[in-house]
Amino acid sequence: MVEVAVNAARIAAVRILSLFFVLVALSACTTQSVMQSAVTPLSSEKYAAIVVDTNNGRVLFQENARDLRYPASLTKMMTLYMLFEAMDEGRIGPQDEIPVSAYAAKRPPSKIGLKAGQSIDVRTAILALSVRSANDVAAAIGEHLGGSEDRFAAMMTAKARSLGMQSTVFRNASGLPDEGQRTTAYDMAILAMSLRKRFPHHYHYFGNREFSYAGKVIRGHNNLLGRVAGVDGLKTGYIRASGFNLATSVGRGGRRIVAIVMGGESAKARDAHMEELIEYYLPRASLAGA
Repeated sequence: MVEVAVNAARIAAVRILSLFFVLVALSACTTQSVMQSAVTPLSSEKYAAIVVDTNNGRVLFQENARDLRYPASLTKMMTLYMLFEAMDEGRIGPQDEIPVSAYAAKRPPSKIGLKAGQSIDVRTAILALSVRSANDVAAAIGEHLGGSEDRFAAMMTAKARSLGMQSTVFRNASGLPDEGQRTTAYDMAILAMSLRKRFPHHYHYFGNREFSYAGKVIRGHNNLLGRVAGVDGLKTGYIRASGFNLATSVGRGGRRIVAIVMGGESAKARDAHMEELIEYYLPRASLAGA
């Protein structure tokens, strides 16, 4: 038993060290290391974007990447990070039920229509967030793990600091409008990379395009999944204050990037710009192991 525990600790240490080096590389990058771009930034005043080579942490493109923006439903990437961590620590299991309060049930759309007094199992809750971006489920998770959504948001912010997301403040678990809830494209890139590095065994949830619940097929908002080769997640987001946001992970032939686009004027314009960034910068990313 002691040997098993020691081996598990060593594996965990290697994973943490690997993530540390990627984040150090990302933090060390400056605008001078960014490639000359043939991709035209969006004209929206809310626009911000970054493209990172996840094999070495190099920033391939950035525009307004450290300017404060509203995360909208990209917030749910951190809500899921906290839930995955609770699962790995044995504090909650995939079949456990998450209770739904009256507060959670009243969250505005997107939602799956939970009612006060109901519950939802953890696995379905993960799909509801990653696929449908359900605000009612996000609030229920926050209350269940944090005791209240406010306390959970403080936990999310503390976790963000520990990951190196120095400009991010969370005020709720969903990304619904709140003047105090801010982030940057740079910080969202750190979070997107951290999710894949820390939770490779849970990461597959971000690649789902639909799921079944209460006899219905619920489809997602991420139009790049299944359409752009190599895209395997992560998350869309929209509120009026943020515009249309998208975090994307994509890999082909040993090359992998994470890209964040914030402030699109429409989902179509955001998606088209993301695809343009992918097609230009992915071939310029490093090969794994190179």
